[in-house]
Amino acid sequence: MSTADALAAMRARFDEVGLDADDLGADPIVTCASWIDQARAAGLFEPEAATVATVDAEGVPNARAVLVRGIDANGLVFYTNYHSAKGRAIEATGRASLHFLWTPLRRQVRVDGTSTRVDAATSDAYFASRPRDRQLAAWASDQSAVVASRAALDDLFTSAARRFEGGDVPRPAYWGGFRVVPERIEFWQGRETRLHDRLCYVRSDGSWAFSRLAP
Repeated sequence: MSTADALAAMRARFDEVGLDADDLGADPIVTCASWIDQARAAGLFEPEAATVATVDAEGVPNARAVLVRGIDANGLVFYTNYHSAKGRAIEATGRASLHFLWTPLRRQVRVDGTSTRVDAATSDAYFASRPRDRQLAAWASDQSAVVASRAALDDLFTSAARRFEGGDVPRPAYWGGFRVVPERIEFWQGRETRLHDRLCYVRSDGSWAFSRLAP
């Protein structure tokens, strides 16, 4: 079966029978990881891409795309410059939301929760696994700051390459991971009738409470 046929079969199944709690299981974090894996198996490009939404200290909202690089019982992890707009907003409020959208599968997942930095050892390990040019880019880019031109940015990259020539590139202290610890996770499965399925989990006292929401 081709990828297109597999996607069509999946959509047809949910149009016919819908999505229920039995399809999701008791742990929504596990299910979220499973949906990412299913999107990857379906051939979708970068299925781990998510929009991260924050609110800064003045209450101004902002949203941008990141790649979620880790998901386990402790939460979902992405990496960024801590001095970036999103980094400053998370440090100010301790909160973030993630939104995954897989349009070919008619699926969405929303994750709302608290957010804190991961430990330095975790950030070090992930940084060391990155290609060298991406490591150098972390040194070259003062993320969210104004730059005079593209040429100026390229010069900063060249300077970083010269600085670390012949050796390993260490992780900048201002670059690392944030973990979003879910308090609420919502799964959305689209249906042709527009009576979509919305299933929501809210964490309370260490356990998850389930409810169905109107579309």
